[in-house]
Amino acid sequence: MLSPVLPGLYIDGQWRAGGEQLTVINPSTEERLAIVSGGDAQAVNEAVQAAQRAFGAWSKTTGAARAVILRTIARAVAARRERLMTLQSSNSGKPGFEAAIDVDDVIATFDYYADLAEASDGQQNQTVGLPSEDFSARLRREPCGIVGLIVPWNFPMVTTAWKLAPALAAGCCVLLKPSEVTPLAELELARIIADSGLPTGVFNVVCGTGQQVGAPVSGHPGIAKVSFTGSNAVGVQVMQRGAETVKGVSLELGGKSALLVMDDADLDLAVELASGGGYFNAGQMCSATNRVLVAQELLEPFLQRIVAKAQSIKVAGPLDDAAEMGPLINQAQYQRVLNHIEAGKAAGAQLLCGGGRPAALPRGYFLEPAVFSQVPLDSALWRDEIFGPVLCVRGFSSEAEAIALANDSQFGLVASVVSGNAETADRVANALQAGMVWINAPQVIFAQTAWGGYKQSSVGRELGPWGMQAFQEIKHVVRAI
Repeated sequence: MLSPVLPGLYIDGQWRAGGEQLTVINPSTEERLAIVSGGDAQAVNEAVQAAQRAFGAWSKTTGAARAVILRTIARAVAARRERLMTLQSSNSGKPGFEAAIDVDDVIATFDYYADLAEASDGQQNQTVGLPSEDFSARLRREPCGIVGLIVPWNFPMVTTAWKLAPALAAGCCVLLKPSEVTPLAELELARIIADSGLPTGVFNVVCGTGQQVGAPVSGHPGIAKVSFTGSNAVGVQVMQRGAETVKGVSLELGGKSALLVMDDADLDLAVELASGGGYFNAGQMCSATNRVLVAQELLEPFLQRIVAKAQSIKVAGPLDDAAEMGPLINQAQYQRVLNHIEAGKAAGAQLLCGGGRPAALPRGYFLEPAVFSQVPLDSALWRDEIFGPVLCVRGFSSEAEAIALANDSQFGLVASVVSGNAETADRVANALQAGMVWINAPQVIFAQTAWGGYKQSSVGRELGPWGMQAFQEIKHVVRAI
């Protein structure tokens, strides 16, 4: 299906090969899918120079003109939906329904930012009220310049769309670095974008590793803004490199989110939300709600039901139409999650089910969904991001205790509340230190709402109007009358 070597560089309107070779693995079979050529600091520099040449004209286009291109991309993605789903599943191991959600999210995001770009024409040069009649002022929002977008492997195309669509809508030129682990669907999306009518140099792609490409992007003096999604450890490095040239930096990092099951919760709903929050994408989500806090009087029946639910989940590769959960992304991540499970047991946590390889799947990075109880509060299993299908369940005796346990984390990305009382749910949601709180709802994400968190989870916000503003500079023009 795939060529053995794929060009991983799109610079100044041309696809070409780089000097590095990146092996792409199918996590369901552990077999090689393709080899993608990757770039280096020189390729990054050439891409930045191409973007700089294009920026002057592109930054002056109207929002309406940019909206036409964004909608063209959305329609082209919709037309190639099945192809993109297949690539997403083969490269990431996602079941078909998860791949479909990803592609539909891309379409919705480009459509949303087309609307915002179009509306921005009427919002430019807005009058600003001043306390003096001797002066007038107007407000302009202008593109910040050349931006570097560094995206992760857990949601290929989705995180790209979340960054790329608002950057283009704002009038920026872009250098995109996809994850070297999951470049296949990203490259197909890049081909769609390359054929959308964008002027040469506005959109550039350099595949490669963090060391070869990510670091040069973060530190390049010609890049005005870096938007990064990934681990906290790498996010610190991105921020440090960005500080050397005092560039703007947005970071979407880790999470250790809580799901709170209050004493008046619907248990069946709570189990479904806990399962979805912990096991979707095999738990490889920064938003995974894998700290589950349950009112003490509901704890035992909840544990019985969540164990039964975890054991019923069909773990399989995407070729199995019945698959409900796919594999972890690669051997390194597989071993990392296994190490967390073993460390949790050593710390005294009780493994109620899962945590091993399914007997029917001798190959692939598959793991049975795990449920732990009695997890020590100071253990790595409770405090660190696992990025795998592992739920940690703990009881609480009061609303105040539940909120305190939920907020006792270095992270603050999302949270969920399950309650039959609207007043209780709102009160708890308002007390949680998180950028997104769901009440009696799965982890639905809309382009219109902000994405990002408190504490060490984020610097800045994506999606909504805030996503576009992240790529804009504010200018006030004050005139003496």
